[in-house]
Amino acid sequence: MKKFLLPLLFLLLFIAESLFVQFLPADFFGQNRTLAPRFLFSALLLLTIFVGRKQGILYAAIFGLLFDIVYIEIIGIYLFLFPFITYIVSKIMHVLQANIIVAFFVSILGIALLEIGVYEMYYLIHVTNLDFVSFLKLRLYPVLLLNAVFLLIFIYPLKRYFEKVAETLRGE
Repeated sequence: MKKFLLPLLFLLLFIAESLFVQFLPADFFGQNRTLAPRFLFSALLLLTIFVGRKQGILYAAIFGLLFDIVYIEIIGIYLFLFPFITYIVSKIMHVLQANIIVAFFVSILGIALLEIGVYEMYYLIHVTNLDFVSFLKLRLYPVLLLNAVFLLIFIYPLKRYFEKVAETLRGE
């Protein structure tokens, strides 16, 4: 039963993202601002930080593909970016100490890299014509603020849970 709790957590976060978008008022941050909750990706980054690279990249690839299939017309953007950024975060964490404060800032950096990567892919294939400065003001800053609030609330419980998962994996 415990083996199913981790995938179930990620599945619930995946569903929570779409529910959050549906129930949040459109003009919550002001006119034309876009909020994209990255709760799932935040948890994937925390999994990578507190459990390990192998589990983080595996879950990132699975849920990146699921994210592409459900939400995006182009399969491959999140399938590539989720594991790639997870790998970058794992390399960063080899240099830094894995505590809550460092995990918070590294997760925010990972979310920023994801948002910039998605924007650049869309700009490259002409899905968007938004210039970079407008992207920063209308999309990146609100997304980082929203996900920073999420992380401030949930980083400690997720850290404790992922540490238990890591202990269980070491015991096997």
